[in-house]
Amino acid sequence: MSVGKAPGPRRITNAMSVDVEDYFQVQAFAGFVDPADWDSFASRVEANTDRVLAQFAAAGARGTFFTLGWVAERHPALIRRIVAGGHELASHGYGHQPVYCLTAETFREDLLRARAVLEDAGGVAIRGYRAPTFSMNAETPWAHQVIAETGHAYSSSTFPIDHDLYGDPDGPRFPWRVPGLDLWELPMSTVRLGGRNLPCSGGGYFRLLPYALFRLGLRRINAADASPGIFYFHPWEVDPGQPRMEKASSRARFRHYLNIGAMTGRLDRLLRDFTWDRMDRVFAAQIGAA
Repeated sequence: MSVGKAPGPRRITNAMSVDVEDYFQVQAFAGFVDPADWDSFASRVEANTDRVLAQFAAAGARGTFFTLGWVAERHPALIRRIVAGGHELASHGYGHQPVYCLTAETFREDLLRARAVLEDAGGVAIRGYRAPTFSMNAETPWAHQVIAETGHAYSSSTFPIDHDLYGDPDGPRFPWRVPGLDLWELPMSTVRLGGRNLPCSGGGYFRLLPYALFRLGLRRINAADASPGIFYFHPWEVDPGQPRMEKASSRARFRHYLNIGAMTGRLDRLLRDFTWDRMDRVFAAQIGAA
């Protein structure tokens, strides 16, 4: 009588996400690129997002596309392709302004404007929101209330690390329900080491760190923490041919362009090495099924 092998450990499904914005809209360039001038730049977001959609399709992966209302307004056909590909459409706000630069009322206006444009273009309800540049922290205690009041089921807007542009190093590392609200916050993934939270999410860190180290960190989150990881990147990160912003500081240029030519290959490895799905399905137990 033969004895079969014992089943291996269950493979955790991680959450894949894409922050859909163009190369000239990033916060690192905000000091010299006026949003009033965005339409004067040659847009590359549609072609780059189509490249991401094709890469996901080839890998059989689905993800959540946190999309600027500004982009959806100008590229509605792209929004329809995202939805038709089986991906979740979510909000990245309208104008990519950091939340800590807004009042509660202007934040509400931004969320409602983005939601209306996205739902009109995609024909689906918008349940998720991600703040530009993870700009929600202890300085924005009113923000979750506004997100809930504008009809969102979850936010993925905090990154519990120490960073010069964003971060809430003392914030929770794992999904948490906002007290008193029917809203969940889904923070970016980190690894706890030496009393500090180290980033294990995001295109910039993904391009900076050796792939093997990044893979080790995500495996640790899945195994030791028994938690799904959340990964994010931007369509401009798969575009080594994008125009160079020479007015940017050396630090900003380093962050933006580092290893950008290797990003597509690294993503292929990441898609092969882990199982990926949409935010709303990975965290359905918390936020409820769509």
